[in-house]
Amino acid sequence: MTVKVRSLLLATALALAATTAASGETGSLEDIELNTFAGSYLAGRAADADHDLAGAARFYAAALEADSGNPLLLESAVMLYLATGDFDEAMRYAGQLVSQIPGSAFARIALGIEAMKTGEPELAREHFSRVGPTALAKLTGGLLEAWVAFDEGDIDGAVATVDELSGPSWYAIFKAYHTAVLLDAAGRSEEAVDHARAAAEADASAIGLLDGYARILARAGKRQEAIDTVTAFAGEEPLHPMARDLLATLRGGLTPEPVAVDAASGAAAVLYGLGSAIGGDDGPELPAAYLQLARYLDPGSHVSAMAIGDVLQDAERCTEAIEFYESVPLEHPLRRNANIQIGNCLYNLERSEESAAVLQSVVDANPADFEAAMQLGTVYRLDQRYEEAIDAYTRGLSQLADDTNGIWRIYYYRGIAYERSKLWPFAEADFKKALELNPDQPNVLNYLGYSWVDMGMNLEEALGMIRTAVDLRPNDGFIVDSLGWAFYKLGRYDEAVRELERAVQLQPEDPILNDHLGDALWQVGRKREAVFQWSHARDLDPEETDLPRILAKIEHGLSAGDSAEVATVPE
Repeated sequence: MTVKVRSLLLATALALAATTAASGETGSLEDIELNTFAGSYLAGRAADADHDLAGAARFYAAALEADSGNPLLLESAVMLYLATGDFDEAMRYAGQLVSQIPGSAFARIALGIEAMKTGEPELAREHFSRVGPTALAKLTGGLLEAWVAFDEGDIDGAVATVDELSGPSWYAIFKAYHTAVLLDAAGRSEEAVDHARAAAEADASAIGLLDGYARILARAGKRQEAIDTVTAFAGEEPLHPMARDLLATLRGGLTPEPVAVDAASGAAAVLYGLGSAIGGDDGPELPAAYLQLARYLDPGSHVSAMAIGDVLQDAERCTEAIEFYESVPLEHPLRRNANIQIGNCLYNLERSEESAAVLQSVVDANPADFEAAMQLGTVYRLDQRYEEAIDAYTRGLSQLADDTNGIWRIYYYRGIAYERSKLWPFAEADFKKALELNPDQPNVLNYLGYSWVDMGMNLEEALGMIRTAVDLRPNDGFIVDSLGWAFYKLGRYDEAVRELERAVQLQPEDPILNDHLGDALWQVGRKREAVFQWSHARDLDPEETDLPRILAKIEHGLSAGDSAEVATVPE
């Protein structure tokens, strides 16, 4: 759909980039002369690599002042300005781009959306019909063109436009869903049901899709089936505000609004759905651009604002993400979700006190909100406030009528908090409960097995649990370390060295793993290597409580008093 900014290597900038990379200058903007073409371009690349969308757009625009007709820079500018919501600049560059590359996919999409916004359907159709050639671009253009036909009153033509789209297998779900939305918006809800059902059966995990399906069912007179659809997905008392509000509407005998009421909201639904599905694995630019265009057509779409926040949070741009979450009005049902994500972002920004306060406000507003309580508990646990974490987890568990799917995590996390609080009997009970709910969960197997080994308890069973965990996660350095440490505690030092060396290869920057390897090497007589590993552990910023012990071993070696008690079990 677009050329990734990092691959836009102009001839002159390529040479300079290679030179600066060799000299270590690409990691900082301080040494780049921003008033030059190459400097602006390199600064744009640096900003893009850091997912700083506004900075990248600004620097590429500066580069365009020196090379105004460069199509690759123009395409980057269009994408980035759309991703930041600067539509005036985006449309200006899109107009320049299509004069250079008439088939530029994203410029055509942007200009077509602008034409829809200004009430020019013929111009919008021209732009959308020329979108291509990638699968995503063709699907986007086709679905948007269908909504242009809808705007002109040609419902059958709109449905035919969607039906004629051909592409990969994943086209099917989007074609089915948006055909249903088109028909429902046209008042043909009974016809819409079959298409919506096909989409829902293809993906029963998407809240937006299930919401649309239930709305269409209710509008076609199938109210009870709509209620059953919502409760099957979200439970009888949903926590997700979209599901909760829709269920209240249905149970109250009211008819829900359609997903789309006109061409603008229909096109916004297309862009929101695709933008949400794209994901940010290749960077936030493309999904953010789709979602911003959805907001451009439907400014009151708070789901799009939430989705942009999620994209930015995934890209580790939490400060910008919070701005989008904060844009959701306090009285809007989605504000609950927004506050949970604000809490996550604040924690990631190392503002744990503020994070806990925001999450606590969500719990206070609805004491039955176990998801918020779990998130609050996790913030406390990661902040080593274990007593408060235990209270939050316990409060969340008290709201559950039964052990539903996924609740093993809560017992596991509370077990960690109990263990760190030196309340082992409670921790052990929670770990066992987590394994009862999810018997082959490697993290729980590892944690309980490692804890037993470290305390010299249930060694044979512990070793079996850790071996199972390693089989399930053979490339997890921490789990492999547990196996090595189990062998160490059993006095099987050669086997310990073998596993601990592998663990350090998998997770070389962890001080505990290097410390463990040092102990095992000392026991097999490789004392110089042991001192090297302890020295490495010292340099990897170990916990303050561990550092004196590591320093003593570097100075004096591993004395008898330093050795863990060795137990033996049958092989």
